[in-house]
Amino acid sequence: MSVSGVGQKYGQNNVAIMKRVNSAEKTGTVREVSEAEEMESFKKEFYAELEKIPKNGTIVNLAVNISEEAFENMKADPEYRAKILSVLRRDLTSSFAPTKASLLITVGATVQDYRGDSWSDFHDDSEFNMRSQNSFYKKTSEKKDRKKELLEEYLEKRAQVKKQQQKVLAEKNAKAGQEKSRLANARARERQMEKLSGAYEANIMTEAVTGDESLFG
Repeated sequence: MSVSGVGQKYGQNNVAIMKRVNSAEKTGTVREVSEAEEMESFKKEFYAELEKIPKNGTIVNLAVNISEEAFENMKADPEYRAKILSVLRRDLTSSFAPTKASLLITVGATVQDYRGDSWSDFHDDSEFNMRSQNSFYKKTSEKKDRKKELLEEYLEKRAQVKKQQQKVLAEKNAKAGQEKSRLANARARERQMEKLSGAYEANIMTEAVTGDESLFG
């Protein structure tokens, strides 16, 4: 499965956190920023834990939505965090055979708020994309990515074939133009020869008539 852009932001927040710390030192809110920094670090660790869980091959699309309250409770209660990771590991390693499915998991403030929804119509990603917006963790099928790559390769090859066909057609048209010009020149030369031949024959006839008149004169 390929990682989406979701979740990567947790590796890009260090600069923002440092800015908040500097601002906090000036405004006297260092403790508040420190707590925010700790939560960011906790989320990154939790994301890394999700990455370690082997996903079952029948899950073609996966998204995990986690509420802020759930993060706060998991950070404050290691036992709750362990329970959530346990049920996530159970669901992410479960098989949906003989079908393949999209899986959307919602993690709430308590274990009772945990919910998993799955559906098998993974050929149309519209529902998954809509329901998985802004998810903490999101992955899509490698097969779908490969289909996209194959489509891009096909379009590129088709463009190359079209370009080659246009080149061949241009060469053919150029040759046809050259042949047309050659035939036109040949016909022009033929007409010129006919005119010259006609003039020559007329001149011969004139000389013959003139000669006959001199004989009888």
